[in-house]
Amino acid sequence: MSNIKNRLTGLALPVAAACALLSGCANTKTASLYQWDGYQPQVYEYFKGQKSPLEQIGALEKAREQMLAKNASAPPGFHAHLGMLYASVGKDQEAKQELLAEKQSFPESSTYMDFLLSKFQ
Repeated sequence: MSNIKNRLTGLALPVAAACALLSGCANTKTASLYQWDGYQPQVYEYFKGQKSPLEQIGALEKAREQMLAKNASAPPGFHAHLGMLYASVGKDQEAKQELLAEKQSFPESSTYMDFLLSKFQ
C-alpha cells in the first residue's frame, strides 16, 4: 500500500506542474486580425430576410465607423456584402466602391469581385 502511495505522491508534482502550465496558456487571448462586430449578425439577418436592405446597410455602415474608430480591419466579405446590399437598392456607385475595396483588401477575391463589377457595365 505504501508503494502505491509513494508512486501517487511522485506523480502529483509533475501533474500539478503540467496543469499550471496548461492553465496559464489557456488564459492568453490572441487579438483578432479583423473586427467582426456587427458583420456576422447582419449576414445572419440577410439570410433570414427579416430586415430590409436599407436597415442592413445602416447597421454595416455603423459597424464600419466603429472599425475605423478602433483602427481595425474589416473581415473578409464585409465590403462585398455591403456592396451587394448597395446594389440591391440601386446605389451602383457605392456598390462598385465597396467591391473594389474588397478586391484591394483581399486580392484572392479579385476574380469574383471582377465578375460582380462586370455586372455594372
